[in-house]
Amino acid sequence: MLQIRKSAERGDANHGWLQSKHSFSFADYYDPQHTGFGPLLVINEDRVAPAMGFGTHGHRDMEIISYVLDGALEHKDSMGTGSVLHYGDVQRMSAGSGVRHSEFNGSKAEPVHFLQIWIAPNVKGIAPSYEEKHFATDTKLGQLRLIASPDGAQGSVTIHQDARVYASILNTGDTLTQPLATGRLGYVHLIRGTAEVNGVRLSGGDALKLLAEPQVTIANAEAAELLFFDLPSQ
Repeated sequence: MLQIRKSAERGDANHGWLQSKHSFSFADYYDPQHTGFGPLLVINEDRVAPAMGFGTHGHRDMEIISYVLDGALEHKDSMGTGSVLHYGDVQRMSAGSGVRHSEFNGSKAEPVHFLQIWIAPNVKGIAPSYEEKHFATDTKLGQLRLIASPDGAQGSVTIHQDARVYASILNTGDTLTQPLATGRLGYVHLIRGTAEVNGVRLSGGDALKLLAEPQVTIANAEAAELLFFDLPSQ
C-alpha cells in the first residue's frame, strides 16, 4: 500500500527568523493522520535567517538527526560538543537521559537550510551522545548511501533504533531498487527535484509511505535528492 504526503499539505510555521515545514505533527501543528510513521516522528524542513536560531533547550529519549542542505548550522550542547555543519554533513544526537543544546545559523549573511529528523529510540535513559560524519556527494550519486543505522554499518552514524536511513542523488536515467523485508515500513522523502517512487510521481517536499511493499523502486528522476527510511513497524 502506498500513501502520498504532498509538500503543500505539510504543516507550515513562519516565525520570521524561521520558516519550517512539518511532515508530521509538531509543536502547534497537529494532524491526527500524520503523527509519525513507525518510530519516525519528525521531519522538519527548516530555513533559519542569518545569525538566528534555536536557543538552548532540552531533549530526552530521542534520536535527533540533522541533514544540512545549504548554509552553515552551528551546534552546541551540554556534553561540550560544538561544531558547524555544512552540506553533506550528518549529525546524530542521542538525547538519552537528557541533553541541552542550541542550533544557530553559523553565517551572518546567508540562510541555513536543513532537515531535522526525530526517531524514537528502542532504549531509554541511556547516556546522551553525539556523532557527526561527512558524506561526499559522489558517494550518493546514483545509489542509496547508508547514513544512519543501528550498528554504524558502512561508516554511517549510529542510532539506537532498528532503522536505516539512506541518502541519494539521482540524475536523468538513474533507477534504484531496494528490497523491504516482510513487516518493514518504507518512507521516501524527496528533498528536491522530481522522481517516481513505486510508480508515484513525487516533487520536492513530497513523501511516500510504503506499507506491505516488497521493495522500493525509484525511477525517472530529474535532479533529485532524497532520503529513504527502512523502519520497523512498531
